[in-house]
Amino acid sequence: MRDGSKVNSTTEKTLTVVRTRVALQQQVRAWKAAGETVGFVPTMGALHAGHISLVEKAKENVSRTITSIFVNPTQFAPGEDFETYPRREEDDLALLTAAGCDLVYLPTVAEMYPDGSVTDVRVNGMSDLLDGIYRPHFFYGVATVVARLFLHVQPDVAVFGEKDYQQLQIIRRMARDLGFPIRIIGGETKRDADGLAQSSRNLYLSADERRTAGAMFAALHRASVRLALGGLPGDVRAEAEAHLRRAGFRSVDYVALVDPATLLALPDDAPIIPKSEARLLGAAWLGRTRLIDNISVMR
Repeated sequence: MRDGSKVNSTTEKTLTVVRTRVALQQQVRAWKAAGETVGFVPTMGALHAGHISLVEKAKENVSRTITSIFVNPTQFAPGEDFETYPRREEDDLALLTAAGCDLVYLPTVAEMYPDGSVTDVRVNGMSDLLDGIYRPHFFYGVATVVARLFLHVQPDVAVFGEKDYQQLQIIRRMARDLGFPIRIIGGETKRDADGLAQSSRNLYLSADERRTAGAMFAALHRASVRLALGGLPGDVRAEAEAHLRRAGFRSVDYVALVDPATLLALPDDAPIIPKSEARLLGAAWLGRTRLIDNISVMR
């Protein structure tokens, strides 16, 4: 499929497919010259209903919507699943066409990281907490690729899922610190019937593991109720971790209660302050699949 090609659906909607920064920016300039606003949803593909909800959220706020699909090598460490990460371009294009997305950007690695490129973006502090402890490379790769995508797309609005809550907060901080004139919007986590947060990596789960996976949300939800009733965070977190292990998770990286803006841990020995909000996050391994989730806690 050549740069600037169109994908049509039975509803007569058209999705423009571009693979180069030049073609992308030519279209964006034309839209903005006509007074239109641009929303952006970055993804790594293998799209599901959660991704499509972010496209729909963008469409609520702008007149034109762009989605990128790029499996970013800089956020994978050696031995992680970069080579095996699901790639489903044809299916993804069909979903985006049906959703009424205007344009999909499918850059190559060379387009995103030109030969000789040595510049990275780091959001220190926030990137080294929670998931950053277990995947120390990860958020540096995320911040770098998102900054580059922002420069390529130049959107007015960008939408990121709350399912990846730490990532959302890091991108908000990066955009503020670097002065990107982009409004960052969080999109609500989409869940299956048993509460499992929708994720492309759920495709890795076996049938038995999938039946167990809903225990992640169940553990966090029960913990959030106890915290809202004044339970001590240390006790509640320990109970949630035990719940996950009993359910069949082979290991728990963390269950953490944090300040929702800074991601700093809240004290284990004091209840949440009344009329305040916290964020409860969890990460655990089910077989070879690492699941993450989070939930807001109000008291």
